[in-house]
Amino acid sequence: MTFNRRRFFKYTAGALGSSAIGACGVMQMRTEQNKYYQGPVSDHFDGIRFFNPGGAEPKGLADLWKWRKSKKPKLWPDYVPLAQTVKPAKKVNDLKVTMVGHATMLLQTRGLNILTDPFWSDRASPVQFAGPKRVIKPGIHFKDLPPIDLILLSHCHYDHMDLDTLSRLKVAHDPLVITPLGNDTIIAKTGLQCSVLDWGQSVRFRDIEIHCTPCHHWGARGVRDRSMALWAGFLIEAPKDRILFIGDTGFDLGRPYHHLTKNFDKIRLAILPIGAYEPRWFMADQHQNPAEAVAGFQILQAQYAIGHHWGTIQLTDEDRIAPKLDLASALEAAQIDSTRFVALEPADTWSIPG
Repeated sequence: MTFNRRRFFKYTAGALGSSAIGACGVMQMRTEQNKYYQGPVSDHFDGIRFFNPGGAEPKGLADLWKWRKSKKPKLWPDYVPLAQTVKPAKKVNDLKVTMVGHATMLLQTRGLNILTDPFWSDRASPVQFAGPKRVIKPGIHFKDLPPIDLILLSHCHYDHMDLDTLSRLKVAHDPLVITPLGNDTIIAKTGLQCSVLDWGQSVRFRDIEIHCTPCHHWGARGVRDRSMALWAGFLIEAPKDRILFIGDTGFDLGRPYHHLTKNFDKIRLAILPIGAYEPRWFMADQHQNPAEAVAGFQILQAQYAIGHHWGTIQLTDEDRIAPKLDLASALEAAQIDSTRFVALEPADTWSIPG
């Protein structure tokens, strides 16, 4: 693995293309109309923008520049070799998860194949010549995917909503996309069919029910559309089985987790973000750190958890391997068996115990 100064400057310059827009924050230019969604005012929609009830809003441009000037991010390797790729079975009856990379996982359960926030592109950016670039290849070759039935798409940031990958999935598999309000407008150009949900709404697909649950984040594709498409987690509910996927969230006093415990029975598997959290003064409101992910795991009283959103593309200041190490420390401090909460690497596969 080698470090490259040129790549570092490209990362910094490209951040306005993805991490500053997608993972961090930029100033919202005034607008009077939401171009993605028109609907009634609610406890998390003011008629133009969505918001986190009682929670902090994303930082503005002044804080973005303060972050960029005050501390340089840790240098990531240009390239991390992938020891292997995996070719999943076409169907799995119980529950198996294969890590592709970042927030993209293949969930196989009850004969269904579900992708979370699919991202196979080289960069998480509005352009493919600049912005955060993946340092490790996907753990599954795109051509080796089993037939994909569903996509759970949590929000519109570039590291979660990759339109090029979605277009490829339309051609190869034509799955149904389940996504929060407004995101369907952005996805429309791919031709994929969407089932669009607000927080608290649900949709049934075969013998499972997918619930759209609140989390603390935001969304944008540029500087004029901040928080015009909703963000969410998803709770997959089958008879006697529940799986949670959250693409991005701030801990927000544990509110996303307390909401789940009030509304759902015990969760078998929680898939939680653990990366893109430094510096805390800038990131804490929107991105939980590994210790907070462990706290969420405890609130949920979930049987098992997977940590994702780390080690594939550099969005923030921490070292590539830091989330995995910090997760191990947080589990030890909480006296939780480390085999119950695992930070998966690309191509790692885990058959979740019953």
